[in-house]
Amino acid sequence: MVNQIALLFVFAAGCALAAPPPWKHKYAEVNGVRLHYVTQGKGPLIVFLHGFPEFWYEWKDQLPEFAKDHRAVAPDMRGYNLSEKPPGVDRYQMKDLVEDVRALAEHLGYKKFVLVGHDWGGGVAWGFAIAHPEYLEKLVIVNCPHPAILARELAGNPAQQKASQYMLLFRSAQAEQMLSANNYAGLVDAVLGDGLKTGVFTQADKQAYIAAWSQPGALTGGLNYYRAANLGPPTPDSPVAPAADAGGMMVKVPTLVIWGEKDTALLTGNLDGMDQFVPNLTVKRIPDGSHWVIHEKPELVNGYIREFIR
Repeated sequence: MVNQIALLFVFAAGCALAAPPPWKHKYAEVNGVRLHYVTQGKGPLIVFLHGFPEFWYEWKDQLPEFAKDHRAVAPDMRGYNLSEKPPGVDRYQMKDLVEDVRALAEHLGYKKFVLVGHDWGGGVAWGFAIAHPEYLEKLVIVNCPHPAILARELAGNPAQQKASQYMLLFRSAQAEQMLSANNYAGLVDAVLGDGLKTGVFTQADKQAYIAAWSQPGALTGGLNYYRAANLGPPTPDSPVAPAADAGGMMVKVPTLVIWGEKDTALLTGNLDGMDQFVPNLTVKRIPDGSHWVIHEKPELVNGYIREFIR
């Protein structure tokens, strides 16, 4: 049992196992930070961006599938797991997160690729598509609203405002202490809880996540995304953001949005009006999928992505 736990922690840290996984762990110095990433396969590039509070391992069911005919790459985004964790909230602004992706693609030798993002990874993917459409063949988003739509919902939809109260907690000074209490019990329950009961996640998965969250500074790094963006429903200290300029928020690349409709944090109202900002839009709704639909239904998600990028 002791040896098994030790192996799990080695795996989560990105080191070699006795029976090595099909992917390789590498590092890149880009945009002033050292990013850890996992890579598998050869061919056109497809990049997978994880959300909060996950890490590259979120895409363990996608990497082998898309490595069949692509170079599949999943980084730990800045602040997470084995990537560098710059001190200071100002180092986690969207412009820096977007530039990390651009610089990583250039480091890998590509100037055209498919970009896939979930949750905060989806937010960065939206930002990248708006800023650098010339780099993208196609864009795939899983349960993450277009930034203009999310701003609208946070400003005017009481249901979304209620569902987003957690964002205010994540921005608070108490967030790290609360989320790390009892060996990260709150995060385990939020991300893996139901999945552990149904077999979507294993105890090995749980240990891998805890190992990633336990990396020094990793929890603060992830929370700094919320803090830098000042993301959340209106408060007396954070008034409603002004309406977004549609012209400046257009996504000019073919885009697939996959949405688990049982998402309790990001409600389906975030899908309404998205075509105003994304003219070439395909939406795949998964009625019985939650925010964690990537884990719950990997074959279905992979099939939708495969069909879209074919």
